[in-house]
Amino acid sequence: MNFPQDLKYTKDHEWIRVEGDQAYVGITDYAQNELGEIVFIDITTQGETLDQEETFGTVEAVKTVSDLFMPVGGEVLEANAELDEHPELVNADPYGKGWLIKIKISDVSELDSLLAADAYAASLKK
Repeated sequence: MNFPQDLKYTKDHEWIRVEGDQAYVGITDYAQNELGEIVFIDITTQGETLDQEETFGTVEAVKTVSDLFMPVGGEVLEANAELDEHPELVNADPYGKGWLIKIKISDVSELDSLLAADAYAASLKK
């Protein structure tokens, strides 16, 4: 499993990459592997401001549908439009082309409650 050191992680298997007051959000390599082949991403919250841990969409795999949760509060600026036609990018490149949403962070102090890569990896072994 791959967990880049420059990202923060949630217990619900989302990652966040901060770039100034904005950030990209996706699901981890572990999550996409557990879900299996991803066939549809449903994000209808573009333009909305959501709280930390609030649902921003769903990911549908062959076997299941899972909610997607905000790692921190913020406004959903953009959903990755490329996933409309190519949801499998989440499986192939979860930390790159498979990003899900771009957000404007409301409260950067919420980042302190997230897990570093080593802590996230350790949480999977419990």
